[in-house]
Amino acid sequence: MSSDGQLRIGELSRRTGVAPELLRAWERRYGLLRPERSEGGFRLYSGGDERRVLLMRQHLRSGLAAAEAARLAVAAGDAPEPGPAAAKPELEAGAIKLRSALDEFDENGAQAALDDLFGAFTVETVLAGVILPYLVELGERWSTGEATVAQEHFASNLIRGRLLGLGRGWDAGEGPRAVLACAPGELHDLGLIAFGLTLGRRGWRITYLGPDTPVDSLVDAATRLRPELVVVSATTKRRLTPLHEPLKALGRKTRVAVAGSGAADVTELDSLGGDPVAAALEI
Repeated sequence: MSSDGQLRIGELSRRTGVAPELLRAWERRYGLLRPERSEGGFRLYSGGDERRVLLMRQHLRSGLAAAEAARLAVAAGDAPEPGPAAAKPELEAGAIKLRSALDEFDENGAQAALDDLFGAFTVETVLAGVILPYLVELGERWSTGEATVAQEHFASNLIRGRLLGLGRGWDAGEGPRAVLACAPGELHDLGLIAFGLTLGRRGWRITYLGPDTPVDSLVDAATRLRPELVVVSATTKRRLTPLHEPLKALGRKTRVAVAGSGAADVTELDSLGGDPVAAALEI
């Protein structure tokens, strides 16, 4: 990736889940992609190209022939993403559709709602405007008994799978590396995944260690990989307290930060903001 909004075909393939060979075919046959050339002669693709590919995939999944899917994707994808005022009703409608499907254990409906959202908006917009607010609201409903444990597990696992799918290949490239992990005993990792997705879309390489990572394993990975950033997430302060000394020691070698709601009152370590998308954009 040369800069934000200018993607090599490998990165476009990773973001959209479409093989490079098929992307080239769609470019050649349907004019779906409109790359520019770098000074070195490489094709560079834009956010508009990414959006048209996602729309093409959405139309193909709905049963349209490739030529018709491409025509509709080009027509819709050429329009700019709606500004904040115009986007709000569409995001709210998408959020309602997603919540309804998840509450009813409707996997196909939830995936279709996510397809629509990711086809119309950037990943960052969907994360910040729909998915993260929904997860907060779901947690509140679960705590008051308005949502069941089954609903919370179903929704979290479906969203987690979808977000990790978007992160496929996020270790590729030549950008700075970030190692991301949940504190020992911490199982809630959706905010950390959202942080990694946002950071990855800005050229960072992501090494994701996931939930309940022993601190020794984290330190070993950081020693081997020599990342520019290590982030440890937790929902409660007590999970981070035993890590202060080893993280301080690691911080003498690279930047170390804590994240998640458990990091709000931690003063001994660098603490990222509560919003994982905003925090990643500030890195």
